[in-house]
Amino acid sequence: MRTSKIRALIRLVEDSGIEELEVTSWGRKVSIRKKAAGSNNNGHNPQVASKMPDKSIETAVIVSSSTPVGQSPEQPAAAPPVNKPAPRKENLQEIKSPMVGTFYRAPAPDARPFVEVGEKVSRGQVVCIIEAMKLMNEIESEFDGRVAEILVQNAQPVQFGQPLILIEPL
Repeated sequence: MRTSKIRALIRLVEDSGIEELEVTSWGRKVSIRKKAAGSNNNGHNPQVASKMPDKSIETAVIVSSSTPVGQSPEQPAAAPPVNKPAPRKENLQEIKSPMVGTFYRAPAPDARPFVEVGEKVSRGQVVCIIEAMKLMNEIESEFDGRVAEILVQNAQPVQFGQPLILIEPL
């Protein structure tokens, strides 16, 4: 992976609310973790480390060749799931995040949210925004129905494929 792409990934982690990012490309894996300044490196020997002068955050970047999961002593253990989903009705449809970024319910901090629980939505209607690398990406409903549940808090980081909103078909 090119140095310019790694720098762009570092900026993404520093400017967003995410704490960790891992990207695999062409057999190389880049892991970027945000840690408080002066914190322990947990035994990792990053090949690249940058300390931002105006921030009290150290960004550790680990670049390695891809190896099978669990076979590298430097590879961190998978983080446990943050929220275990409660049992839900089987007929609910999920609107999932198409990218890693920050979830926003409204187009601006003082604006009305795109949708609320209980509101009807139609296919193609914007239901939220995901910010990725300073770009605002409108996420549209793939279904007609009623909003049953909003699974993510406003301004929270989301992962690719993470369920955002549950829609009850009408």
